[in-house]
Amino acid sequence: MKWPQPVSALFFLIVASLLPGMAPAGWLPDNRPVPGGVAIIELPASETPPRVRYNGKPVMVLGSERGYTALVGLPLATRPGTQQVQITWGNGKQTSLEFQVQDKTYTSQHITLKNKRMVNPEKRDMERIGREQQRIKQALATWDEHTPDTLHLALPVEGPVSSPFGLRRFFNEQPRKPHSGLDLAAAEGTPIRAPASGRIVDTGEFYFNGNTVFIDHGQGLVTMYCHMSRIDVQPGQTVQRGEVIGAVGKTGRVTGPHLHWGVSLNDARVDPMLFLDQAPLADRPDTDPHH
Repeated sequence: MKWPQPVSALFFLIVASLLPGMAPAGWLPDNRPVPGGVAIIELPASETPPRVRYNGKPVMVLGSERGYTALVGLPLATRPGTQQVQITWGNGKQTSLEFQVQDKTYTSQHITLKNKRMVNPEKRDMERIGREQQRIKQALATWDEHTPDTLHLALPVEGPVSSPFGLRRFFNEQPRKPHSGLDLAAAEGTPIRAPASGRIVDTGEFYFNGNTVFIDHGQGLVTMYCHMSRIDVQPGQTVQRGEVIGAVGKTGRVTGPHLHWGVSLNDARVDPMLFLDQAPLADRPDTDPHH
């Protein structure tokens, strides 16, 4: 947002620092109430910040000079039509508020993998995958009351998008879950930088995701980084925007080096493009499909 005078921005930032859950005006993701998108919901006036839940999970609530706004992440499996959030007000009263989700069709992607175990894992692999899935789910469902410093994220790696969000995936012609992140093409060893400040929730080496890092930015906003060649951070560590957290690699289920970058909001995987400061430098067709 452009301010007519510098004093206007300064005034707003002062006000922002005084109100709970406040975020600078204009620092919101695009309002895209579609599966895999984000619904921006203006809440009824309230003197105290309400608590909001969607599908039983806590939702980010930010304040402004106009009142409070809920930011709802919508899973890719969300059905179009009427949805609702549950609101608990400061006096304990509970109400619900309806909003509409629009339909969105994502394109398909067919990937051929030489390593058959990455398509049809063996029994020993499934036992490991099961343990890892619980750990990944726990990291992505992290909730901290801290309000994110910003919702406009920087690209963790400068490079073209090799696979966009939401693709319907077919590995060796077998259907799998949709692509829940953004693939950024970059050479192996390229530094990966935190797109905003946060706390490292977990790190590890996983069967499908390879070397992975999870960053909690506050109020249900968690970012994920997969297939890394190395990890430079540890769980519990605080990182700042632009700080190197590791390097691009080709670990896990991949066809070549790249970064799979995921954004989770209220435990829903949403399109990272909605949170970008700017569009990637050069998008290109899906000629280099990976994770």
